[in-house]
Amino acid sequence: MPTRKIPLMSTTLHILGSGSSGNAALVRHGDFGLLIDCGLSSKELGVRLAQCGCTWADVNLVVLTHTHSDHWNKYALEHLRRAKIPLLAHESHHHQLWAVPAYEPLHRAGLLRTYASDSPMTLADGIELTACAVAHDADPTYALRVQFGGRTLGWATDLGGVDEALLAFLTGVHVLGLEFNHDVPMQRTSRRPKFLIDRVLGDYGHLSNEQAADALDFWQEHDSLHAVVQLHLSRECNTATLARAAGLQALGPRVTLHTAHASVPIAGILL
Repeated sequence: MPTRKIPLMSTTLHILGSGSSGNAALVRHGDFGLLIDCGLSSKELGVRLAQCGCTWADVNLVVLTHTHSDHWNKYALEHLRRAKIPLLAHESHHHQLWAVPAYEPLHRAGLLRTYASDSPMTLADGIELTACAVAHDADPTYALRVQFGGRTLGWATDLGGVDEALLAFLTGVHVLGLEFNHDVPMQRTSRRPKFLIDRVLGDYGHLSNEQAADALDFWQEHDSLHAVVQLHLSRECNTATLARAAGLQALGPRVTLHTAHASVPIAGILL
């Protein structure tokens, strides 16, 4: 992928939506914008970008973490083709999406890009992305580490647990987006069918408040971390109050905690 010169400017993270109804976040560095997942319609993404002071014109590349349908949207894929925005995904993701009608036109337009696990990839001058596989029942699913000049974003949502490899992978980031999906007692006592409860609580399901807080307790010991964004909260089996209480208990006073919402964007988190 050809590199582009990026002027020295601040790097900002905008959470456009996080949850089972659709996931997307934009990172802007200079004149380069990276959209992480595109799980909302192009129209809705346009509305939420505007709420953050951005537009689709600020998106230069979309990276996909996995192929569950709350992380991509057929209308968003159609917009990528119309706007000539490349889609970056793992080779397995490309295979899994091949049958989607909105995907094949991206291939014809030459807009597909591929990343490999544990292999740093230059996206633009001074911007580098690395992916690390995590345990989730969309195989494969990846956590991301993206370096923007001297600042680094870590991103891990949709995973059943945090292992030593992921702890090492995300050590030293400045801003971390981390799944706080559910409260275990609420999950166990919910009206969900047993198979779904077992799936969420399993090793390839979703991260609980307690699991996420335990991992944060490790990462927050490194002085680089200054902000954490809680991602993918379950509407039925979690609350922002419970998630924030777990997060605040793990974090020191120098780390700012943000809690993402399914439909209300968070704008301008500085890396």
